[in-house]
Amino acid sequence: MRGEPVARLARAALSLRPLLGALPAPVPVACDPGGEAADRLMRRITARLALPELDLRSTAGDGEPETFPRIVGERLGLTGPVREDLLGEPDDPAEVDRIVDAAVADDFDGFGTRLTAKAPDGTSLRIHTAGRPGLPAVVLASAPGMPARLAEWWMRGLAPFHHVVTWESRGLSGPPGAAAPGTYDVAEQTADLVTAMDSAGMARAHVIGLCGGAVLAVAAAALHPERVASLSLWHGDFDLGPEGPKTEHQRNLQALMAMVNEGRAPAAAIHGMLCRALSGRVPADLAHLVLYPYATVGLFSRYCALNGAIMGTDVRPYVSAVAAPALVVTSTDDSTAHPEGSAWVAEHLDRAESWIRPHGDHLSLFRGAADLLGRTAAFLARHPART
Repeated sequence: MRGEPVARLARAALSLRPLLGALPAPVPVACDPGGEAADRLMRRITARLALPELDLRSTAGDGEPETFPRIVGERLGLTGPVREDLLGEPDDPAEVDRIVDAAVADDFDGFGTRLTAKAPDGTSLRIHTAGRPGLPAVVLASAPGMPARLAEWWMRGLAPFHHVVTWESRGLSGPPGAAAPGTYDVAEQTADLVTAMDSAGMARAHVIGLCGGAVLAVAAAALHPERVASLSLWHGDFDLGPEGPKTEHQRNLQALMAMVNEGRAPAAAIHGMLCRALSGRVPADLAHLVLYPYATVGLFSRYCALNGAIMGTDVRPYVSAVAAPALVVTSTDDSTAHPEGSAWVAEHLDRAESWIRPHGDHLSLFRGAADLLGRTAAFLARHPART
């Protein structure tokens, strides 16, 4: 349908906003030759969205594009057969602007409310809320260091019947050059969770923890039991002491982060190595979000501080102090966060129920599936939270 390729490009450009905002401008973009009309159209769309300037670089005759030019080009559909869809699109500025504005109205950033709050130590946090205050309250502790947009499926799925809040991690909520927080440890990150609740006017809520966010959810239930009505822990990145189960991914990433955090290796060298290693392994539909904290060495250093603290914190003392009911979810084929870690947590929480999915890799959490939301909604209904 005429206009749909423009709308698709606008939606893709909006989804790139966190990454484009982090990369130095003008942002290099890998693209196939498409003619002046297609290039002019693409530039008008990004200008209408107030995105950073893009530097289109033809891939014709070149070798493999670098990681981020390739990711941006693929996300925008400027490489491959999709590029040809733009050739027959409207070039009337008013019509293009109307299509782009419609995409903005339906975008994640316009879906809920954004605000800024201060953590107890003065760190600035960007908070996202959705749903109507007064509905059952839910705090979404997403993967630390990732853009809030990565949890968009959860926000949209929960908001019709819940008041939902999430936040972007300390040190990654502001511009890349913003002052770094004094500390990134689990206690401070958990205080950020409570700050997000306070900013949304939630006295007590259900807390959903995804990946490393599951550690913060458990810590919040242990440290602030009066604020946490129940927990949902999804594919948690749990440390259970020196003998605890870990995947190869967990061991390798934790070792590399420790080298950066302890100054035993230059962050720039490890950053470059990981970008190359992860580039071909992260699915294209999520690469622009999952690789956001690798956009610059500065962001990567803060990401290591955030997740190094989480991955290096033995969760067992927190688990022993939790009284809230919990739903603990993993899958048999999660090669990122070891399923046995979740199994141990479920076994040792006093009021836990366990759901081991037969299939579902770690990133499947962020793509969404009806059974995930259905199981969550049923659990929330059995454990209501006062707002």
